[in-house]
Amino acid sequence: MSDLDLAFECLDARPDPYAAAPALVFRLRITEGTGARVGAIALRCQLRIEPQRRAYGEAETPLLQDLFGTPDRWGETLKPLQLALVSVMVPGFRDAVEVDVPVPCSYDLDVAAAKYFAALGDGEVPLLLLFSGTVFGGGGAGGAGVRQIPWDRETRHRLPVAVWRELMDRYFPGTGWLRLRRDTLAGLQRFKSARTLATWDEVMSALLDEAASPEAPGQAPGPARQQAGPPVEAGR
Repeated sequence: MSDLDLAFECLDARPDPYAAAPALVFRLRITEGTGARVGAIALRCQLRIEPQRRAYGEAETPLLQDLFGTPDRWGETLKPLQLALVSVMVPGFRDAVEVDVPVPCSYDLDVAAAKYFAALGDGEVPLLLLFSGTVFGGGGAGGAGVRQIPWDRETRHRLPVAVWRELMDRYFPGTGWLRLRRDTLAGLQRFKSARTLATWDEVMSALLDEAASPEAPGQAPGPARQQAGPPVEAGR
């Protein structure tokens, strides 16, 4: 690959307004420094969150403890989190080209990356983009051949938290999602019916109020579980 000089830059990221599920679109600029024409690139991009590259406010700190433990341990526990691994075909170009890279995003709070995003109030998310893949054509006599992208090709991008929130508000305005086992959900349903509560928000608020009250020990949402079933989605 010594006869080609590829460099990558992330220009911006935006919500995909037409995706069936939440996705961010990262705009990449790829440059080739020798002037050779590149036939095409089968590009793979790994996106990692680098939590150690930003500071956290008082409201964010307790929400991050499930991921990283107490703040006194963060010097050891703030390790990169995998966001996505995606592939895209880059058309032929000379000198430079810009390409969109769609990245699916989850709002499932059992997923580490989604839990991290949901814990942040504002600011930016430090991302590291690592590139690999295959280059077709370009360089050498006649510009033919197949080459691998060097392992050290990468770039960084600071994604505004507001962009992620805008994305999720398109699909889940003002709400979040939790995965619950079926027996847990059934117990919550019994609690909801017994208290004649109208919404799941009222159910959760009632349980939180009872748990926080020193006078009332709190009522369990259902009988002891006999057998765990597969998780189901609970939201809104």
